[in-house]
Amino acid sequence: MKWWQNAAVYQVYPRSFNDSNLDGIGDLPGVNQKLDYLADLGIDAIWISPFYPSPLIDGGYDISDPRDVASDLGGLKAIDELIASAKSKGIKVIIDLVPNHVSSKHEWFIEAIESSPGSAARKRFHFQDGKGENGELPPNNWISLFGGPAWTQVVDANGNPGQWYLHLFDKSQPDLNWTNQEVIFDFDQTLRFWLDRGVAGFRVDVALGLCKDMNYPDDHEPQKRVDAIRLDLYDPLNQEASEAIRNYLINSPIFDRDEVHEIYRRWQRIFAEYDRDVLGVAEAWAYPTNRAMEYAKSLGQVFNFDFMVTPFDSEVLAKTIAQIVETSIQYSSTPTWVLSNHDASRVVSRFGGGADGLAKARSMAMLAHFLPGSIYVYQGEELGLEDVQIPPQDRKDPIWINSGNTQTGREGARAPITWSLAADQEGEPLSTLNLYQRLLDLRRTHPAWKTGLGQTMCRAENALLDVSRGQSTRCIVNTTDRPIDVPVRPAETVLAHSSILSDPEPANAMMKLPKFTAVILDKR
Repeated sequence: MKWWQNAAVYQVYPRSFNDSNLDGIGDLPGVNQKLDYLADLGIDAIWISPFYPSPLIDGGYDISDPRDVASDLGGLKAIDELIASAKSKGIKVIIDLVPNHVSSKHEWFIEAIESSPGSAARKRFHFQDGKGENGELPPNNWISLFGGPAWTQVVDANGNPGQWYLHLFDKSQPDLNWTNQEVIFDFDQTLRFWLDRGVAGFRVDVALGLCKDMNYPDDHEPQKRVDAIRLDLYDPLNQEASEAIRNYLINSPIFDRDEVHEIYRRWQRIFAEYDRDVLGVAEAWAYPTNRAMEYAKSLGQVFNFDFMVTPFDSEVLAKTIAQIVETSIQYSSTPTWVLSNHDASRVVSRFGGGADGLAKARSMAMLAHFLPGSIYVYQGEELGLEDVQIPPQDRKDPIWINSGNTQTGREGARAPITWSLAADQEGEPLSTLNLYQRLLDLRRTHPAWKTGLGQTMCRAENALLDVSRGQSTRCIVNTTDRPIDVPVRPAETVLAHSSILSDPEPANAMMKLPKFTAVILDKR
């Protein structure tokens, strides 16, 4: 078994995680300072969001140099020290790789802007002539995920309007042309640069977007395609993000094209040059599930966004979990269970916030950790944090700006962590932090939690979700707003959120499961 197939991975968004020098910016030495906290939590690896030099138009995902570390985050010395320190504590380091686009301040794009149409510099990107009498219209109707057209026109050296370049995100993030051999070879160097420094793998940003239809045809109902992705990522519990909407992700000229997997098979050959198992985990909101699993086949893992966007409903959860498990078996892969990340509202906020939102989030955490495969925990999730309310005048997310201030964006989930909250929870047996520590310990030590996918059964009955692993252990979730009686078998130990009732229960006893609450029953 490869190390990641049952791993607990903790995502760090470095600029808001921990500030080591009190300059107001989180940094890599700050991550290093919290390694003991993470080791005590019980994680196996950390995934670090971009720490590269960047103008920070899109939170660091606009990269000007993919083989360096921003000086205000500590420089290359800081990542080397972090990798070494993490290794000494048995923690692996995964880093973000952003192959779909670069910053408009990247030296390649600066050269492209200064070069003429058809030049080698422009062929690294997607430069096209515009439509209309004088090229004043975009080359096609493709839409940016951040709002507006996916094309921006440049101004030639003589001051006249020139060609248009493609950007699936902000105009400061020009898309790379992955049919260009120079682009392909340059990313080979990037992979080896970081693997040589000791990273354990890569989270691949926008993994399904690298390959486009190079004929650049107009898209059929492009707004609905973009809306499908926006709803899944930025408002994932919006019921409009239904199966019908997600069908617009299929047969796109921009996303999830078959040829993208040849790129990742090439990367796998590079991974194989190293004397360790290297993980590639894809951010790929592909649909249906089998399309997403193709990325696990060509890279190693794929995030199961279907689980993250599933509402707190027993029947829908049962269907989603069963589908993910069955497809993982079919593809000889292992699932990834994700409740939140830097692109989505925090799980407590998504479920309504307050006491009920926290109860649902804690129950989902119990369920996610109980399921076979890998678990990904976003920083602060283990503290039960909610989104921070960012005043409109302080919002800088390009989603907010490009949508005409109609979509709030992602800054609420990326706000700095207040570490005093962790200190307050450390000595509290019923805290969310204590719950996560117990769950992660059970993942490592409990025999039933090591059983394979084929021994996982899932059903919904009487508004209860009932998931079992093997013959002795099950997780039951009450997804309703009322208490429900649950039969408890003889000699079962109960883990309800984080309180353990160790006394054996009488035969045929009934336990009243409160609203929005999960319980794990273990027959001893």
